[in-house]
Amino acid sequence: MSPLNQPEETFEHTPETRSLPSASRGAEVSRPNVGFVEGTRPGFSEETAGLLRSRLKAAALVLSVVLAVAFVGNLFSGDVPLVVVRAAILLAFVGSFFALQSSRVFSLVQLRWFEAGLFGAVVAQLSLMMWARLAAFARVEDPLSLVAAKHSYLAGWSTLILTYSILMPNRWPRALALLLPVACLPYALIFALGRQVPGVAAALEADNMGAPFPMVFLAVLVAVFGTHVINSIRREAFKAKQLGQYVLKAKLGAGGMGEVYRAEHQLLKRPCAVKLIKPGKAADAATLVRFEREVQATARLTHGNTVEVFDYGRADDGTFYYVMEFLPGLSLEDLVKRSGPLPPERAVHFLRQVCKALCEAHGKGLIHRDIKPANIFAAERGGVYDVAKLLDFGLVREQAAAPADVALTQPGTFSGSPLYMCPEQVTSYHHLDARSDIYSLGAVAYYLVTGRPPFVAGNPWEVIAAHARDAIVPPTDLNPAVPPDLELVIIRCLAKKPANRFPDVESLEKALASCECADKWSEEQAAAWWRQRAGA
Repeated sequence: MSPLNQPEETFEHTPETRSLPSASRGAEVSRPNVGFVEGTRPGFSEETAGLLRSRLKAAALVLSVVLAVAFVGNLFSGDVPLVVVRAAILLAFVGSFFALQSSRVFSLVQLRWFEAGLFGAVVAQLSLMMWARLAAFARVEDPLSLVAAKHSYLAGWSTLILTYSILMPNRWPRALALLLPVACLPYALIFALGRQVPGVAAALEADNMGAPFPMVFLAVLVAVFGTHVINSIRREAFKAKQLGQYVLKAKLGAGGMGEVYRAEHQLLKRPCAVKLIKPGKAADAATLVRFEREVQATARLTHGNTVEVFDYGRADDGTFYYVMEFLPGLSLEDLVKRSGPLPPERAVHFLRQVCKALCEAHGKGLIHRDIKPANIFAAERGGVYDVAKLLDFGLVREQAAAPADVALTQPGTFSGSPLYMCPEQVTSYHHLDARSDIYSLGAVAYYLVTGRPPFVAGNPWEVIAAHARDAIVPPTDLNPAVPPDLELVIIRCLAKKPANRFPDVESLEKALASCECADKWSEEQAAAWWRQRAGA
C-alpha cells in the first residue's frame, strides 16, 4: 500500500488577468480555522538522534568491512600484529551495526555512548598500531621507515578527526572537547616512545620534515569550524521544516496548487498531510485567494467521504499551508494504472461514496470543478478498506459566486483537467452548476471500468473539443464485462447538454444503487484485495 495524498497537475489557461483581488484579504490566512493546544515544539535533539543513528550505522558497516578486509589480508601475509585486540574491535563494530540496525529505540544519550565506543575503538586501534610500528622500525634500526611511518600515522590521525567532524552531528564546543585530547594522543605516544624505545628519539631528531604547526592540531581547527558550519546549516534546515507544531517528513506529490508532504503533529504524534504554497507562488494574489478558498471550502465539509481539514495557517517565512488527514491507500488513478479496470461492483462502490460527499458540497452551494481519478482516494480508515475520499477542492466555486471570486478567472479563462472536464466548463465557466461535477464523475466512472478516459488526444485542446463534439465510445466496446445498466448510467452522466444528465447527485446515487452490481463489493473483499497486494 502506498500512503499518498497526491495532487495532480491541472491544465489552466489564463490569457489575461485583469482584476485581481487585493492581497489584504489573503492576510487572514494566518489565522488557523482549527487550532491545537500549545505544546512542546519538536526538539532539535530528536532530529539529531535520528541523524546520529543513521551515521553510526553507516560508519559501523563501513569500518567492519574495512577492518575485516585488512585483518584477513594480514592473516594471509603472515603478519598479524595485535591480532586479539583487532579481532575484538572488529567484533565490536559488527555487533554495533546489528544493534543499530534493529528496531530497538535508542535515546540520544545511548547513541552518544555508541559513538564514544566506536570512535574510541578506532582511536585505540590506531594508537596501538602506531606504537607497534614505530617500535618495530626502531628495533631493526630503520630510521627512514620510522620517520615515514610517523608522518603516515599523523596523516591518519588528521583524517580520522576530519572524518568524525563530517559524519557525527555535534555542537562545536563538544567537538572541540572531544577532538583536542585525541589530537594530543599521537604526540604523547611519540614522546613516550622516545623515552622508552632506544633509537626512536635519535631518528625523530634527524627528521627535518616537521611542519611549523602540527598537522593534527590544524585538523582539529578545521574540524571544529566545519562542525559549527554544518550544525548551523542543520538548524536552519530544521527550522525550515517546521510549520507551527508540524514537522514535514517525505514529499508525497506536487500539483498546480502547491506541494503535499507527509507530516506529524509533534504534540499528538498524529500523522497528517500538509499542503503548502511557497512564498514565491503565494506572491500571486489570485493563487493565494484560490488557496485560501480551498481551505475554507473544505473545512466547511464534514462528510466522511471528504478529506478532513485539521489546521490552517501561515509559516514565518510566508509559506501558506493547511493540514489534512493522512490517507494510507491509493488514488483511483493509481489503482487503475496498477491493477487495470475495476470490477463493476467495486467501481459502483467508490462512485456512490463520492456522490454522497458531493451531495453535502452541492447542498452548501459548492461545486468541485476538478473531479478526476487522481482526486479520489481509495483509503483505509479505522480498519475499513476502499473508503473513498474526495480531495483537492482547489478549484471549488460557490454557485452564487461573489464578484471578487469571479474576478479570479476572467471570461475566456478556465481551469480543470481536460480529460474529465465537462463541455460547458470552457464556454460557460462562470455559469456552472452541480451537473458539471456529474459529467466529471461520469468520466471518472468511464475510466474506472474501461481503464481509459472517455476521450484521448494529442493535446489538451483536442480533448476539450472532443468532449463538446464527439460521441462517446460505449464502455462495453472497451470492456464487455460492464453491465448494461451501469453503462446507461455512465452515458447519461456524459451527455453533452447539462439538461440531459442527472439533475443532481442524489439522483445519480440512486441510479447507481439500482444497478444490479451495487452492494456486491463487501468490506471483506476490499480487505482481502489490499492484503494480497500489501507487499507491492
